[in-house]
Parts: sequence; structure tokens; C-alpha cells
Amino acid sequence: MSGGFALFIVGWIVIMVGLMSIGGFFMFRKFLKRLPKEDGKSIIDWEEYYVDKTRHMWASEQKELLEELVSPVPEIFRDVARQKIAGRIGEIALQKKKKRITQDILIEGYIRATPKRDHKFLIKKLEEKEIDMTPYHPLLER
Repeated sequence: MSGGFALFIVGWIVIMVGLMSIGGFFMFRKFLKRLPKEDGKSIIDWEEYYVDKTRHMWASEQKELLEELVSPVPEIFRDVARQKIAGRIGEIALQKKKKRITQDILIEGYIRATPKRDHKFLIKKLEEKEIDMTPYHPLLER
């Protein structure tokens, strides 16, 4: 009985250390994103800046499309992904001096904000919506 109990304790310790390591990894990544860069603002500060500056430029249909595009992201990470993508979309819209967030700007921002390995979800979602991917091929093949 004591051998089984010791094995249970060791197993529990391994599980706890593993979970704490995973949590620590994500906390450390968030910490790094909060560190100020050369310009005095962090990555997250810039994301928030672009979202705030372009909040009035979003039409309801673009907001809905963004929600559809981030739907494959696990719910626990969806808010972070949405913030990152919306920030990048806002940055592109401001750089191009647009008055509104268009579907083209939204898709370009989504492609630029997501890792290449996640593009397959975007492509699948856009094909479901029957959106022509031809103009975005150069962005997907970067």
C-alpha cells in the first residue's frame, strides 16, 4: 500500500510541475510582450494603440468576419488572438491611410498577424465564405 501511495505522490508532483511549467511559460511570454522596446512602448501597448485609433473604422460586417476567422482559435486564447490581429489590422489601415476597415485590409492583417502554420485555418474559412484567395497568395507564401 505504501508503494502505491508513493507512486501516486510522485505522479501528482510530476503533473503539478508540468502544469506550473506550462503556466509559467505563458506568463513569461506575456511578461516579455509587456517590456518596453526602444520607442518606450511594448508590443501590447502598440496593439492597444492601433485598436483604439481604429475602433471607429470597423463596420459590423468586418467585426463579424474577424470573429469568424478567430473561431478556430481555442476559446482560452481567442481574446489574445483577436487583440493581436485587430491591432495588426489597425496598423495596416493607418499605414495605408484608410478611412474604414475593408475586407482586404482585414484579411491582409490577419495573414500578417498569424504564424504561417495557422494559415490553413484562414484559407479553409475564406474558401467556405467563397472569398477569392488570389490577391493574398504573395502574403501566404512569405
